[in-house]
Amino acid sequence: MKKFILSGAVLAMIAGPVTAADLAVKAPVYKAPVIAPVYNWTGFYVGGNLGYSFGRASTAWTIAGAPLGSTSQSMDGILGGLQAGYNWQSNNWVLGLESDIQATGQQGSSSVLTPAIPCVPLLVIVGCVPGTGIAAGAGVASTTEKLPWLGTVRARVGMTLSDRWLIYATGGLAYGEINSPGILTVGGATVGATTNTWNAGWTVGAGIEAALWENWSAKFEYLYVDLGNVGNSFVGIAPFTPITTSSHITDNIVRVGINYHFGGPIVAKY
Repeated sequence: MKKFILSGAVLAMIAGPVTAADLAVKAPVYKAPVIAPVYNWTGFYVGGNLGYSFGRASTAWTIAGAPLGSTSQSMDGILGGLQAGYNWQSNNWVLGLESDIQATGQQGSSSVLTPAIPCVPLLVIVGCVPGTGIAAGAGVASTTEKLPWLGTVRARVGMTLSDRWLIYATGGLAYGEINSPGILTVGGATVGATTNTWNAGWTVGAGIEAALWENWSAKFEYLYVDLGNVGNSFVGIAPFTPITTSSHITDNIVRVGINYHFGGPIVAKY
């Protein structure tokens, strides 16, 4: 009996490890990789902006075909408007096209003195009596340049500093409406005329844009705008006629803006 029990114990000891070896091995558990959200700039966007412009009008004057001189006046003012565009991103490069339209409060005025004219017998000149030899008093010619609105259509070429920061250069077409009222006052008499002109020119600039949350981004931008020359001509008062002006209009614009991007610019990156 003792031999039987001892034999069974020995068999159990031998069979035990074999049975354990035959058990199924549990497969290791792997955790899913962490997905890091990355901002992608590709897609359409719309937004608004607000800023300030340091404009300038440089004006050349002629009276009766003779050059009278030149003046320069500032055209500073607040501006604001809307923009829309499309971006396409490849690796760290972002290419795009943007258009904007701005309303502005910009205007500036300048004036020049007309030369005194001696009185001549039988010649009627405002401010003197013919034949007296007393010179006619100098008149004042003035002009005001107003920029009610302007717009641009620009290409943008940028590079991401990180997935949520974009720096870019921009340039293209600029256009706008320029109002130019001109006035001449001599001896209490006043004449004048106003010219409304749509001018096209060019613009270049640079900016930085940051993705804020989900579909929103904010930007800071500088633009230099050159709208070319705008002219005005009106009949003055004899002998100060005609009067013509030619003004070169430029702008230095600093503005901030906010954009909403369509299509969900957040993508996954492993």
